[in-house]
Amino acid sequence: MYYRFPDFLHPDALSFEILGIPFSLTWYSLSYIFGIVCAWYLIFIITKTKSLWEEKTFLNSQNIEDLMTYLTLGIILGGRLGYVIIYNPEFYWNSPIRIFYLWEGGMSFHGGFIGVIMGALYFSIRNNKSILSMGDIIAASTPPGLFLGRLANFINQELWGKPTTFFLGIEFTKPPASICPETWNLEFCIRHPSQLYEALLEGLLLGIILLILVFVFKSIKHPGRTMGVFFCGYSFARIFVEFYRESDPQYIYNENPNGFVIWISKDFGFTMGQSLSIPMFIIGLILIVMSLKKSNLKIS
Repeated sequence: MYYRFPDFLHPDALSFEILGIPFSLTWYSLSYIFGIVCAWYLIFIITKTKSLWEEKTFLNSQNIEDLMTYLTLGIILGGRLGYVIIYNPEFYWNSPIRIFYLWEGGMSFHGGFIGVIMGALYFSIRNNKSILSMGDIIAASTPPGLFLGRLANFINQELWGKPTTFFLGIEFTKPPASICPETWNLEFCIRHPSQLYEALLEGLLLGIILLILVFVFKSIKHPGRTMGVFFCGYSFARIFVEFYRESDPQYIYNENPNGFVIWISKDFGFTMGQSLSIPMFIIGLILIVMSLKKSNLKIS
């Protein structure tokens, strides 16, 4: 039992021509637009809900607009440069102009993550705001964008999973996802829909957990805690899904069929996504422990 990729799903949400010139609006682009809009809305709601803060107010409307400008630049520039430098440096070194071809896809979460950190740091220092509290509200507003982005990856039939006989497997219709390794000897190439696994874990589930922490348990009053839970939740989900996600082709060769970048043996190692997520998990744990210790000091 398996499912075939739906024929009605196309990477272009809308396509048209003006004076014979074709234009298109892709689901991938829309995922970024709506992800940023959702983040803007959540940041606005969180900062305007006075019961969540020990101070009367944290950000005014102008602050929020400025912050979203820096975050948007961080997401786009960091995500693109992260993909270029981490995942495909040789290709873009030989064809640097294609770095600017954003419509071809190619964005790195960890690169965008670093870009967001840089943007948030700049904003916090410039406006004399708590860096940890700023990280908390950004973390709580991030999962909707992750959810939409992974759905767009699925529609694009990119970042697919490894071949499987699992009953939730998907028969992708676009190469190279539709082509299985010869060693599998399968009539149809059925793969894990790893994009959907990540959408559910990194986006939906993590988003619900963070919103409960913020609005029910008032975690914003404990600087660093919300951000720490996000770091741990995302990195755990990413490390887990990487076991079912196909590694990037530039890391796969005969002696390393699993595409490990930290290679311990042929069957054990860490992919690029896992290698980048492990430090993130450790930092998250440190932030959570620090916030708990500060809470205990206040109580005593």
